[in-house]
Parts: sequence; structure tokens; C-alpha cells
Amino acid sequence: MKSRTLRSSKGFTLVEIMIVVAIIALLAAIAVPGFLRARKRSQGTTMKNDLRLIDAAKDQYAIEQNKGTTSLVPNWADLTPYFKPGSKLQSQASGLDLFGNTYVIGDLSTTPKVNATTYGQLSDVCDTAFWSPFNQN
Repeated sequence: MKSRTLRSSKGFTLVEIMIVVAIIALLAAIAVPGFLRARKRSQGTTMKNDLRLIDAAKDQYAIEQNKGTTSLVPNWADLTPYFKPGSKLQSQASGLDLFGNTYVIGDLSTTPKVNATTYGQLSDVCDTAFWSPFNQN
């Protein structure tokens, strides 16, 4: 008589591994666009907050320099003393946003505006209502 030896299965089959990989790929395909969208939205929120700080700095500059609401356009060096010491805006020498575009400061009678290039880069997640009152219109 021949004796039969039982074969023990201690590993996974190729089909089982492929199913697990397919499930992980499906979950990643669902999650990654949401993460990218949230990242762009947070970048837009950061820039909108920077625009608020620039607007407040313009107001402080106008008050302290006794300028009123004139058509004078302050440069970045005029506004940096009015930002919090050690903040990102104060440490910037040229007034660039997260994408390397310059902030549109405008004159003392207007609010600063989001750069048109930056608006285009974030337009899929940050519409004109999001940027109000800092949108280009």
C-alpha cells in the first residue's frame, strides 16, 4: 500500500493575494482624490487668511501714516511691520503666496485680491464665493 502524505497549506494562493491587492487599489482610488481636494482647499483657506492679514496691515498703515483712503499703493516693505513678528508674511521679502505668485495688494481704498494665476490653480475647489471679498471681480 502506498501511503499518502497530506500537504499542508501554510501560505496564501496567488488568487487570494491578487484579491487583496485589488481591494487596496480600489480603496486608494477612492481616497486619494479626496485627500488632494482637501489639500488644495486648505491652501486656499491659508491664502484667504493671508489676504485678510494684508488688508488689516493696509488699514493699520493708513491709520499710522495718516493716509486715509487714497489711491496710494503701499509696497510690501511698508506693510511688513504690521504683521505678527515671526509670522510667514513678515518673513517674506517679496510678498509671494504659496504658489510663488505675488499678492495683489492694490491701493488703500480697495481690498487685496487673489492673484489670477493662483485663482486659476485653485478654481476647482475655491470658487468666486469662497474668495469673496478678495476675488478678482
